[in-house]
Amino acid sequence: MAETKPTATVKATSVQPKKSGNAISWIAPVVCIVAGYCIWRFILGSADGFKEPSSDGGFWPKHHKPKDALHGIYEGGIIVPLLIGMLLMVIVFSIERFLTISKALGKGSIADFVRKVQYHLANRNVDAALSECDKQRGSVANVMKAGLRRYKEMISESGISTDQKVISIQKEVEEATALELPMLQKNLVFLSTITSVGTLVALLGTVLGMIRSFAALGDSGAGGDSSALAVGISEALYNTALGIGTSALALIMYNIFTTKIDSITYGIDESGFTLTQSFASQYK
Repeated sequence: MAETKPTATVKATSVQPKKSGNAISWIAPVVCIVAGYCIWRFILGSADGFKEPSSDGGFWPKHHKPKDALHGIYEGGIIVPLLIGMLLMVIVFSIERFLTISKALGKGSIADFVRKVQYHLANRNVDAALSECDKQRGSVANVMKAGLRRYKEMISESGISTDQKVISIQKEVEEATALELPMLQKNLVFLSTITSVGTLVALLGTVLGMIRSFAALGDSGAGGDSSALAVGISEALYNTALGIGTSALALIMYNIFTTKIDSITYGIDESGFTLTQSFASQYK
């Protein structure tokens, strides 16, 4: 009977999933839309800001002749609260992403951190490399720390080949990366969606304003009602301005955050390469 050799099994990953809620993703949009309506109705639509205020229509009073440009935005119509709400969403999610990504960047330069770890590994000082991870405290450090723990285990592991040890380290890094990246990209979908939807909503408000303008022009006959025509045009332009401004801000913030995430992703990739190459060259 042929003798069967025992095969060593590679340890399962020690990386634990992060427990983090995302209540802001459904609370913030609702609160922002409600806040947008309140700003439009009670601040921009304050009766004191119009020469001809109206007490009719509690949800949408038909005030006329605003005293200044700020209250003139109220004449943009019912689409304006939605656009203000979207602008507030851009601000809220930009602050949330800024705080999250700033934490993920950790302390100090990622490039300097990777070089320090490479130096310690070159001197076979894994504990010093782990200490650098504790100081950096970013996403790159979290991935590097998970890989270094497995790296340290594989140094004293016997019964498996160097290639299998390298694969084990690489798998640990991949597991840690899979848990870090979703946290970085969370809620960016709101900014990317508002970038395109904001312009479309503004276009809808513009079309409604133009419909109102031409309807006023048609009802008044050949002479035309200049005040009603002006209100309709102003409604169209206010919606256009708010929508374009909101979309532009969302696009700028989205690009800023994706650029920062790309730098973190590059650092994570470099960390994995550093660990596997270091182990393969020093522990053959």
